Order: sequence, then structure tokens, then C-alpha cells
Amino acid sequence: MREIWQEQLSQGLAEMGLDVEPRRQALLLDYLQLLQKWNQAFNLTAVRDPQIMVSRQLLDSLSIHVLLRGTDILDVGSGAGLPGIPLAIIDPGRNFTLLDTNGKKTRFQRQVKLDLGLDNIQIVQVRVEQYQPPRLFDVIVSRAFSSLPLMVDLTRKLLAREGCWLAMKGAVPREEMAELAADLRVGIHELRVPGETGQRHAVEICRAI
Repeated sequence: MREIWQEQLSQGLAEMGLDVEPRRQALLLDYLQLLQKWNQAFNLTAVRDPQIMVSRQLLDSLSIHVLLRGTDILDVGSGAGLPGIPLAIIDPGRNFTLLDTNGKKTRFQRQVKLDLGLDNIQIVQVRVEQYQPPRLFDVIVSRAFSSLPLMVDLTRKLLAREGCWLAMKGAVPREEMAELAADLRVGIHELRVPGETGQRHAVEICRAI
């Protein structure tokens, strides 16, 4: 299966215009193998078909890389480490904090960090309301955390003044966007994920300075 994954990954990265060195492509596949193994026992994600894991887990996560800014990134409600771990693998110059309350999922994240030698990720198991980081974040990303208004309300205290939120969604969530506070500006980025036919968008939310 790894040979098929490698072909899917290299082709997908090329289509997305992402230049990822072979060593880091291998780390992405190592992560996917760990995820497949742990998923059999711990139900970390709903995606179990190995034929779609590269597009659904890796390429989808990496589709927001071009939208990142700054050096400190928070992946809130990270789950199995998505999108934080794939992003951290291809971007060792940034620091990624993975926040989740689920013990099984954070144990998996720690195993990935150890096995893959990912020194640029920090794993935090705590409710977001109780989290007190040593520094504020330049970007807060989420893949399946909550509605936009709730995400902003719960994490506003964690975002640097000039930072932004990046929420990964399917169709454009216009009802959620309409409920956001007036002091925010919102942008929509269509995400192109090779191998995926459904709509994918990133909602970028920044303070209106």
C-alpha cells in the first residue's frame, strides 16, 4: 500500500504546487501508517479506506499551508493531529501546538512525535477554555472543531493581536459567518485537494484593525 500512497502523494503535491523533499514525504507516509495502525484499535478518525487516506488526511491538511503566517500555530481540536502534524512535517521552521482533550488521541500524537522525531510540535491535553499558553499564536487552525462563532469565542484570548483564524470547511458556511462579531473581517479561500470531489474551503477570520 505504501507504494500506492507514495504515488498518490507525489502526484498530489505536484498538482498543489508544494515542493516537499523526499525525506519529508517519507515522514508523511510514516505518519499515515501509524494512523492506519492505531485507527484499528482506537477509532481516531472515520476514514478507514486506505485508498483515500492520502487525499483525505494528508493533502487536505496541506491545502492550507499557503495561508499560514508567522511562526506559532495552534491546531485546536486536533484529534489525530490533523491538520497540524502533516503541516509540521513539511514546515519544520514553524512551531505547531496540538490541542485536544481526548486522551487516546493525544497519546497517539505523542507516539507520532517520538517515532518521527518532530521537535516542532507540542501536545497539550486540556479543555480550550482552561488553556494558558506561554505565548499567543499567529494562526489558529481547526479542521472539525466547532462552528465559527464558537471557535472564535473559545480561542480569542489565545490569538495574537494581528493573528488570524483558519477554519477548514466543506461548503461555504454562510449562516455561521453571518453570526460572527462585527469586529472581525472574513475571507473565503477555495481549497483544491487532488483526489477529492467535494467542496473544500478555508474561512480566514482576522480582527478588523
